[in-house]
Amino acid sequence: MPDTAAPRPEAAPWWRHASIYQIYIRSFADGNGDGVGDIAGVSSRLPYLRELGVDALWFNPWYVSPMADAGYDVADYRDIDPLFGTLAEAEELIAKAHEHGLRVIVDLVPNHCSDRHPWFPRALAAGPGSPERDRFWFLPGRGAHGELPPNDWQSYFGGPAWTRVTEADGAPGPWYLHMFAPEQPDLNWEHPEVRTEFEDILRFWLDRDVDGFRIDVAHGLAKKPGLPDVGPSPDPSDLPYQDVDAVHDVYRGWRRILDSYPGERAFIGEVWLPEAQQFARYLRPDELHSAFNFDFLCCPWDAEALRKVVDSTVEVHRTVDAPPTWVLSNHDTIRHVTRYGREDTSFDMGDKRLLDPSDPALGRRRARAAALITLALPGGVYVYQGDELGLPEVQDLPDAVLQDPTFVRSGGLDRGRDGCRVPLPWAGHTPSLGFSPGPRAADPWLPQPPAWAALCVTAQDGDPDSFLTLYREALALRRAGLAALPQTLTWTETGPDTLGFGRPGADFRCLTNFAGLQPLPADAEVLLSSGPLRPGPNGATLLPADTTVWLRTRPAGWGSEC
Repeated sequence: MPDTAAPRPEAAPWWRHASIYQIYIRSFADGNGDGVGDIAGVSSRLPYLRELGVDALWFNPWYVSPMADAGYDVADYRDIDPLFGTLAEAEELIAKAHEHGLRVIVDLVPNHCSDRHPWFPRALAAGPGSPERDRFWFLPGRGAHGELPPNDWQSYFGGPAWTRVTEADGAPGPWYLHMFAPEQPDLNWEHPEVRTEFEDILRFWLDRDVDGFRIDVAHGLAKKPGLPDVGPSPDPSDLPYQDVDAVHDVYRGWRRILDSYPGERAFIGEVWLPEAQQFARYLRPDELHSAFNFDFLCCPWDAEALRKVVDSTVEVHRTVDAPPTWVLSNHDTIRHVTRYGREDTSFDMGDKRLLDPSDPALGRRRARAAALITLALPGGVYVYQGDELGLPEVQDLPDAVLQDPTFVRSGGLDRGRDGCRVPLPWAGHTPSLGFSPGPRAADPWLPQPPAWAALCVTAQDGDPDSFLTLYREALALRRAGLAALPQTLTWTETGPDTLGFGRPGADFRCLTNFAGLQPLPADAEVLLSSGPLRPGPNGATLLPADTTVWLRTRPAGWGSEC
């Protein structure tokens, strides 16, 4: 097995093939014992991340925030929230990560800020028609007395996307736009001061040597002039609050700033759009470097469906010479161990089916197989913290502990995203499963299931059959052989219940079986398997259902030949 610390060929920029680990910081590791993950906790686990074999770390927002939406309501983009540490600790963490060979990507939230950001209280105090209010979307209401919202837009978190203000004299005032929670007023990107502010924020973090930015709601900054109604039968590819042409001018300006810094820096966009052509426009050579592939995340566990998504993904990225990306879970979705154990294995942000029953054993088997598919595909790959441990969604959190604003905004109909954000288990049979240090640490901010003791890092470390071992071995092989290959693939023609592909430039095949028992090719040597294989007649080896194998046809030199 290749050494995970061995240098990887850098023929192409890192962002074209990197394996990126997503750190939801409040749930990764707690360094000070208050029950909330922090920078000190991440710093203490850098050796773990290096041994895992990833190339880069993406941090969810760590900025000063009232935490109305877990940090996505930013009050100060140039400082660290005390809950997580200090700016000096963040700077030290960036430097230490680089010493471990890990690049650092920080989250940027440009669509909206917090209602505690200095700009918003000033806007409220300045009164109607003031320049301070022009940085946001303050509009008069409709109706005889302005009692109705300015348009029919609905918040992504449920309910109207508008909140009416009360002026200093007690009179009802205009309404302000918030596509998420009321505590997250949308910024007006037509205002030059908004653009200047975020250009300065980019430089602030680039000066601290970050390697890239993940851009939250990258498709949503610009709004159609006049903020027209959506209407009763909206076209999902032509909504007035997303994918408006003006957004591309913002990213072209940002790209000029990024390219002015030394080294290989990158933008990664969170782009949820229905049409591939819309998506591709964000990845043109003078805009973003890559974007999340949500079609793949939402795809059901089905050979034909997965092949179609892979084909369409590779093709749309080819048109703009951008690297495809692959992701199975993140901080907003149902963990894929749980999704893959359901009868319906697809995922839809509009109907997450949070309480659907799931077969844990089936979900784990399919999740292991899916991991080897994603890690074998060309381009970049994202690993959400806990994926490497096989963590399931926590579906039985008590209502009293739920903190996601979607739970409140939906009147409890949507239980929110807390189930995929439960703190990680590091050591079994200890308080907080090793998440916090010492026996007197506070309870984790969300309760961990007792069954997670068997899934903790110490329980899986050294177990040849564990999720953690599978990820370490796959990431090591990927680093040694696959990452530097051309970003193409060749399908192997197989039966209807199998999915097989090779990577040009290497003696390598990835084969997944979705049903029954399938014999492996007679000339194949197994490099890695997501599950146990079975002996067949006449010395054959059989691939069980919901299992993926990595194969080669020659017995030696695969790692070096790639």
